Amino acid sequence: MQVPFVDLIAQHRPLKTELLAAAGRVLDHGQFILGPEVEEFEQKFAKLCGVRNAISVGCGTSALTLTLRALGIGEGDEVITTPNSFLASASSIVLAGATPRFCDIQDDKNMDPQKLEAVITPRTKAVIPVHLTGRVADMDAILAIAERHNLYVIEDAAQAAGARDRDRSAGSFGIAGCFSLHPLKTLNVCGDGGVITTHDDALTEQLRFARNHGLINRDECAFFSMNSRLDTLQAAIALVKLQYLTAWTEKRRRNAAYYQENLADVVQVPQDKPHEYAVYHTFVIQCERRDALQQYLKEKGVGTAVHYRVPIHLQEAAKDLGYRHGDFPVTERQAGRILSLPVHPELTEEQRDFVVHSIRDFYASAS
Repeated sequence: MQVPFVDLIAQHRPLKTELLAAAGRVLDHGQFILGPEVEEFEQKFAKLCGVRNAISVGCGTSALTLTLRALGIGEGDEVITTPNSFLASASSIVLAGATPRFCDIQDDKNMDPQKLEAVITPRTKAVIPVHLTGRVADMDAILAIAERHNLYVIEDAAQAAGARDRDRSAGSFGIAGCFSLHPLKTLNVCGDGGVITTHDDALTEQLRFARNHGLINRDECAFFSMNSRLDTLQAAIALVKLQYLTAWTEKRRRNAAYYQENLADVVQVPQDKPHEYAVYHTFVIQCERRDALQQYLKEKGVGTAVHYRVPIHLQEAAKDLGYRHGDFPVTERQAGRILSLPVHPELTEEQRDFVVHSIRDFYASAS
């Protein structure tokens, strides 16, 4: 049996007529840049996240970079994030002109608030917690620490569209939330895209200029900035997919629950707290003999991935930051044990069963 790690062809097959119709409407009105679908999507995404404003941009990295710049963070400043995320969590800090600093994580793969305060220096201006795997970080504790030190909190919610903690949604906790619409995300488009959410009206106005060269109008520029706009075609696609996000998320959660029930005695599975609503962008187990298991599953036809094999602080790009092996022991230990299983909403029951039986067979034969 073939079990792809993701199956975008299966996702789009039943939506093809709707997607083509949405694209056709854009072709008919011809407003390919900042057309009406962009504003409509922003309004609906803001409602999803429980915030006043959403500003769509070209990608998730631009969302983080533009937000940092709009908050006046740049050269000489430090921003704290986690070392176990995708590179963009740190590269966006560098692109804004600041220096990334790292805080180790808890077992749930999110920032450990108990280790955060020790990383703060007089140069620290912001904290970027990452809602990794689609689970909201411990925002109450992080926000309390940030308030004591007068720091901005910017949520890296790239993997967490629709995720909640108690009665609040990812993207509504900090001064801003930054999302990705990359094809592999829980809410995705057919290309690249990103969104910034915020309650702050002044920041919203600044970001709307910043994503569009700093232009006030066709002839006047308030400040120099990048071009990072969500294409109208992609906004139209996002509007179609937004209607299915709740159903897709529930399927992800059902798949996750099945793995939790049937694999907990052979590998370490993520656990949900009663107040959490994790969207499971990825379902990440921790296991012994990870590389051997991944190869075994590959031979069986099961697609998997590692998110992420080399922590950011050990990347060649980060060598000037001065970190070494052993600086973040939880992150480094997990990097050798984590494996992401297929959890996408297109996964069939037969495929899901096959994944479970294959993993159990691997450990049974090993013992």
